[in-house]
Amino acid sequence: MNRQQALDEAINAAHNAKVYARKVENAADNGDSQGRVPQLAAAAAAWADVSRSYTAIAATLPEMQTGV
Repeated sequence: MNRQQALDEAINAAHNAKVYARKVENAADNGDSQGRVPQLAAAAAAWADVSRSYTAIAATLPEMQTGV
């Protein structure tokens, strides 16, 4: 894995965290779905953790050198 790949994974995971955060918001506003809020929030938090992990990995990898 190179730095760009790790950053791409971090971006994808952050996107998934955002999607699940929206689902939490929608479920919290819907009386029939409020029971799903804890599970959806856990999924959002897990995706955010994955994003932070990939960001940390990317920070340790060297930047790709382009031919000059």
